[in-house]
Amino acid sequence: MNEILARLQRLEDIEAIRKLKARYLHACDRKNIVALRDCFAPGNIHIDYGAIGCFDNREDFLRVYQEKACHPEVIDIHHGHNEQIEWLSPSAASAIFDLFFYQIDTRTGMLIQLGGYYEDQFRKQDGQWAISSTRFVVTSTVVSNVSSGNLQPLFQGVAPPPI
Repeated sequence: MNEILARLQRLEDIEAIRKLKARYLHACDRKNIVALRDCFAPGNIHIDYGAIGCFDNREDFLRVYQEKACHPEVIDIHHGHNEQIEWLSPSAASAIFDLFFYQIDTRTGMLIQLGGYYEDQFRKQDGQWAISSTRFVVTSTVVSNVSSGNLQPLFQGVAPPPI
């Protein structure tokens, strides 16, 4: 019976991690800083989002996120999929989540489409799973501009040059 209960707990943990990542992506799209903060573990963590920056705590990341993304003219769409969650112990897990990201800046007419994946680590504290380490790797990028009324491609490749 203990083996069945342990297997059930493992399945519940994996589902909780899947839901956590969905909450994270939804909070990013909605610019919900409070919900976004709750997705990360408190204290010392690791966030490596490449060109956006590397952070060792959630508060520093949230400041940059709020500065860059939390504007009414910036519309984000995060679609996570192909999750591969590995349960390591009752308090640790890792996962890879693929991401399709699309951003529209209605002020400048910039359109950004990214493909990539997250490499995440999770820890469970006080019965709740949280992201303790995350790294995003860009695998494809398309940057365009529509401010002139026509679609003008600016970059196609892996990682764009600074714009």
